[in-house]
Amino acid sequence: MKTKTIKLALALVLVHFFSCESMLDQNPQGIVASDELNTPDKVEQMIIAAYSFCGQNHFNKQMGMPYAEGSCRGGEAYKGGAGTNDLAEQNLWETFTYMEPTTTGELDNLWWVHYVAVGRVHDALRRVQNLSEEEFPLKKQRIAELRFLRGHIYMYMKLCFKFFPYIDENTPEEEYDKISNDELSNEELWQKLIDDFRYGVENLPEKQEEVGRPTKYAAEAYLAKALLFSAYEQDENHNVININKEKLTEVANLCKDIIDYSGKSLFPDFAQNFLCEYENGQESIWAIQYSANNDGSPTGRLNSWLVCPVNPEYGCCGFLQPSTNMMNRYKTVNGVPDFDNFNSGIRLDNKDAIVSTPSDPRLLHTACVPGLPWKYDPDFIMEKSWVRQPEVYGYTMSQKLIVLPDCPCFRKTNPFMGAALNWDVLRLDEVMLWRAEALIQLGTGLDEALTLINKIRERAANSTGRLKFSDGSPTGNFSVEPYKPGINCPAWNKDFAFKALQWERHLEFSTEGKWFFDLVRWGIAEEFMNEYFEVEKTRYTYLKDAKFTKGRDEYFPIPQQQISYVKGIYKQNPGY
Repeated sequence: MKTKTIKLALALVLVHFFSCESMLDQNPQGIVASDELNTPDKVEQMIIAAYSFCGQNHFNKQMGMPYAEGSCRGGEAYKGGAGTNDLAEQNLWETFTYMEPTTTGELDNLWWVHYVAVGRVHDALRRVQNLSEEEFPLKKQRIAELRFLRGHIYMYMKLCFKFFPYIDENTPEEEYDKISNDELSNEELWQKLIDDFRYGVENLPEKQEEVGRPTKYAAEAYLAKALLFSAYEQDENHNVININKEKLTEVANLCKDIIDYSGKSLFPDFAQNFLCEYENGQESIWAIQYSANNDGSPTGRLNSWLVCPVNPEYGCCGFLQPSTNMMNRYKTVNGVPDFDNFNSGIRLDNKDAIVSTPSDPRLLHTACVPGLPWKYDPDFIMEKSWVRQPEVYGYTMSQKLIVLPDCPCFRKTNPFMGAALNWDVLRLDEVMLWRAEALIQLGTGLDEALTLINKIRERAANSTGRLKFSDGSPTGNFSVEPYKPGINCPAWNKDFAFKALQWERHLEFSTEGKWFFDLVRWGIAEEFMNEYFEVEKTRYTYLKDAKFTKGRDEYFPIPQQQISYVKGIYKQNPGY
C-alpha cells in the first residue's frame, strides 16, 4: 500500500509532538546538541520532521484537512458532535455569531501549530543551506521540498486569516514578535507563496523515489492554486474588485502541463479516492502520508478525524454531518443539477428519498443516512443510533474520511478513532476543474472547459459499482449526464459555464474543506451563506441566529492571544 514511503516515525527521534496535553508533563528522554544535527544524515531527519508535522492531527491542534473551517463554514455540513457546546467555538464558526478575537482558543491553537510547523521547515532549511552540494548532492531538491511545505502551511494561514506575519528562514528568532501581520500587502503575501511553489517547479524532479515527497507536478498544482486564488483581487473589505487575466492564463497553462505530462489520470470510480488500498494512486498528485504501524514506529502516524459514527465498531465522535442543503444539491433533472429547485420539495436526508429521487451518485460517496450501506459494505447498514445528537443536527453522516472498521488501516485508539487513510491535498480532478475555471473566466476556451467538466461528470456517472444493497439493487436512483447545451441545459455561454463549474466543484469536493474558501475568492460568500441560512434555520433551530456579515466573516479574527503576545502590533481584521 505504501512502498518507499517517507518514514514519519523518524521524526519522533528528533522532535516531540502532542497526542494529548498530559505529554507536556513528561520528562525529556534525551537532548541532541544543535551542532550535532548539521550532518547530511541528520539534516535528512530534520526534513522528515518537517514533513511529519504537516500530518499533525490532534483534534484542536490540527494540521490536516480543514473540514470545520472550509466545509462547516460553507454550509456543506453541520458541526455535529454532542451538540452546540461540544467544540463550542466551531459552532461560532459555523453560525458566524458571537465570534470575537477573545473567543478564539481553537484558532489560537491552529495559529500556533502552523507556526510550529513553519519553525520545523525553517530549522531544516537553514541546515540544508549551510551544507555544500558536494557533501549534500540533493541540496537544491531538498530546499525545494521545504519551500513547498512552507507554501502548504502558509496557504492555510492565507485562506483563514488573509494577513499573517511572514517569517522565513532568515528571520532572527528575537525578531519574531516584532513583525506585524500588515508589513506585506495582500498581493505581496500571495507572491511569497507563489515564489516558493515556483521554486519547486524549477527544482523538483518529475518523479520521486519516496512516496510523499512533492514532485514538479505537485509544485505546478500548488502554484496554480495560489495563482488562481490571488487572481481574484480583493480590496481591504474583501470585495473582489478585479480578476487578473495574466494569472489565469498561467493557471490554465500549468494545469494543462499536469494533465498532459504528469502521467496522472482519473480513477474510473470516484470511490477509489477515498479507500486506503488505492492511496498514492493514479489520481493523487500530492498527499499527506499516514500509516498504521507498518512504518517502524509503535503506533504509526494515524489520521485521527473526529467524524466517525458513535457505534460500537467506531465509538467517536460524530462531527461533520452533511447539511440538507448539500444533500439536495445532488438532485438531478435530465441528468444535470436541479439548479433552481434543488432545495425545495423532497429532502435527500433519508433512505426513501434517496432511493427514489434522481441524483448524482457522488452523494452516496460523500454521505450516508440510516438504512443505507455504510462505506460500500452492503452488510453494514447505518442505524439511527450511530448519530450523537439527531435532535440538533439530523441523521446524516459523512463518509469520505472514514474507513471500514475491519480495514487493516483502521485503529481504535480510545477515545478517538484513527486510520492510515491519506489526505489528498492535490488531485487531478481539481486540476482539471481549475483549468476549466481559468478558461471560462478568460472567455477563450469555453468548449474545452465543457469537455473537462463533462469528463468529471462521466466519471461520476460510472461510479455506481460499489453503491448497492446486498441483493445487488442500487442504493439510489442515479442519473448523471454530461452537459449537452441546448438539450439538457441552456446555451454554454460564459455565465452558465461558470455556474456549472461552481456547482461541479461543490459536488466533487463536498466535505473536503474547500467550499467556503471558494465562496470567498469568488466574492459570493455573503449571498450564498445567507440564502443557505434562510432555509436551513427553518430546519434546524440552532441556526436561528446564524448570519454572514459581509466585510467581516470572509476571514477569521486574529486571535487576541496572538495580538497580546506581540504587544498589539498585529492589525485586527475588519469588523472585529
